Amino acid sequence: MSHAPSTPADRLAALRAAMREHAIDAWWLPSSDPHNSEYLPEHWAGRAWLSGFDGSVGTLVVTQDAAGLWVDSRYFVQAEAQLAGSGIEMMKLVQGQATAPMTWLAERLPAGATLGYDAQVVSLAHARQMEEILGPVGIARRGDLDLLDAVWPDRPALPAQPLYAQPAAFRDETRPERLARLRAAMAEHGADWHPISTLDDIAWLTQLRGDDVAYNPVFLAHLLVGRETATLFVAPGTLEAELEAALAADGIAVAPYDAWRARLAALPADERVLLDPAKLTLGTREALPAEMAVVEAFQPSTLDKGRKSDAELAHVRRTMEADGAALCRFFAWLERALSEGERVTELDVETRLREERVRDPHFVSESFNTIAAFNANGALPHYRATPEAHAVIAGDGLLLIDSGGQYHGGTTDITRMVPVGEVSAAQREDCSLVLKGTIALSRARFPEGIAAPRLDAIARAPLWATGRDYGHGTGHGVGYFLNVHEGPQVISAGAPVAPHTAMRAGMITSIEPGVYRPGQWGVRIENLVANRPAEASDFGDFLRFETLTLCPIDTRCLDVALLDAAEADWLDAYHAEVRERLAPRLEGDALAWLEARTRPLARG
Repeated sequence: MSHAPSTPADRLAALRAAMREHAIDAWWLPSSDPHNSEYLPEHWAGRAWLSGFDGSVGTLVVTQDAAGLWVDSRYFVQAEAQLAGSGIEMMKLVQGQATAPMTWLAERLPAGATLGYDAQVVSLAHARQMEEILGPVGIARRGDLDLLDAVWPDRPALPAQPLYAQPAAFRDETRPERLARLRAAMAEHGADWHPISTLDDIAWLTQLRGDDVAYNPVFLAHLLVGRETATLFVAPGTLEAELEAALAADGIAVAPYDAWRARLAALPADERVLLDPAKLTLGTREALPAEMAVVEAFQPSTLDKGRKSDAELAHVRRTMEADGAALCRFFAWLERALSEGERVTELDVETRLREERVRDPHFVSESFNTIAAFNANGALPHYRATPEAHAVIAGDGLLLIDSGGQYHGGTTDITRMVPVGEVSAAQREDCSLVLKGTIALSRARFPEGIAAPRLDAIARAPLWATGRDYGHGTGHGVGYFLNVHEGPQVISAGAPVAPHTAMRAGMITSIEPGVYRPGQWGVRIENLVANRPAEASDFGDFLRFETLTLCPIDTRCLDVALLDAAEADWLDAYHAEVRERLAPRLEGDALAWLEARTRPLARG
């Protein structure tokens, strides 16, 4: 190739040429890597490079005469704008229709056609769905190629940043203890081996952290756990000798990252392996000996990791105080700057938030792209301001700020609404109804073990009552200085009701209902909560939510008359706790702002 393709249209043409060269009739390019990651190392960000759409989730499917990019409702507006002129059509992915791209292919391709993909980044579960939908209509699948290598001449190399141990002060158990629980779960399934590729599970089991993936303190690795051995596959040179020796002392050997598939292929064919089809790729499954017995089950470490210990929750509470104090300092600055007529942009919000958070010695990084979205930009749930496209915060309206931090003592994620100038009655109504949804779920009691998706309707009920709704889930799990989006629980009507989505004590989850009015404004209010045992009951064990996030909810955005007495009491009690726990960490303007924003509601 004489030159690198510089536009999405050029890249699409280059891909189609490579497809013809290899007799591929369609190409499947998901937003994934060999580790089922949400945030991808640049090496695997091919869908964004090829299409120009840079949202976190989307599936690109290309044939010789058509191309579609399937995205969910969070990205409809963004994808349509970024795909303009690319030759790729934005396709709306509706909840419950995850297989729509496969159905599209089944209807478009003739029998005998070949669909190509990189088996190293396609999950085993998705590969099986392809088999079910495409097999009966005679479409062959081929997974031994990565055509991105052919069309992406300056493709970034794999990251290989140094690894480090999670600080001892923030650990409450040892690596051998965690491996022992995992091996006990393997024994229950009669398994001799268990391959793990999800990076947060590996970081949790090894008590290591890294900087290979944006926003999540994880590192590229695979982990193979046997009945008596464990091997960590990482890039050579990323572990200092002292840390490698500590791992060895805890029963974890180290091997090169690229030796993973060869090691799997060398496993004893007469032994049994435990794997989770949703968390391993087709390429990993195909590397195992064909005759090896396979036990399929939900990955045990994911549930174990999701249930935070009392010691971890204690660290999270202190982290929330530090994060809340940083937010108070930020909001005090923002309010003063706007009142004095300073020019403040959405980009300034992101910069100043980081400046305040980084003052804490345990702060490591943001936990995701900060969303600072004024008025119409707030209607895009995953909006991000860029130097090329951002708003000045001036005039009248609502500013939505969704941000979070990674600290050694926990991961934060919070959304708050800020009034700018005059807030309209319609905006106040939306904010109040969203807050009613947040409060409704925050106050809920529910049986331990209930499937988390079943709780979704509690937050939506106040919005449904007025004909409002939102297109995203209500809540996601959150890690302990790990991924800001963590399973197994997810509070979303579109998520499957399955045993592994059960709510258990110790889990941390977001509550974040919203309302979005395209071209006008968006509203979202988000807190993190922890599952805690509720009062004893004759009908079994129940859980309640402990609100962890500590930051005022600006009542100037509300129509207080829309809150009933119990909701007003909840908000006053929440603000009293926020004031009590954050005031000792603040002084000057920030303390004054906190006191002003946490005053009890004036009730009629």
